[in-house]
Amino acid sequence: MKEKFELEYILKTSPRVLESKISTASGLSEWFADDVNNTNDLYVFSWDGQEEEAKLLTYKANHRIKFQWIEDIEEGLDTYFEIAHQVDPMTQTVNLIVTDFAYAEDKDTAMRTWDQQINALRRLIGA
Repeated sequence: MKEKFELEYILKTSPRVLESKISTASGLSEWFADDVNNTNDLYVFSWDGQEEEAKLLTYKANHRIKFQWIEDIEEGLDTYFEIAHQVDPMTQTVNLIVTDFAYAEDKDTAMRTWDQQINALRRLIGA
């Protein structure tokens, strides 16, 4: 069974800049995957020539985007990955919250992968 985990990152950027990088196929392909294409609510993510398909479950502008891997849907798993963000009213920084699921033996690797991807996002947006 996959376990849920959350990671939180503080970014010094505007929500508008961040929004374009997490809510569009072109934005996601700049930091999350080598290439991202979508047709309606089906997204194809490519890494090193390997493709993974995900279904867009929820999109709320300037707040969150949530996907579920097609493989997990086919296996009947109640899992997803979500990228949410909110502005801290005191500091005006953006809190980015990633929620994902991984098998216990893969959790550390999954968390490190998210750290690497968010670092790529930080470099991209200058945060």
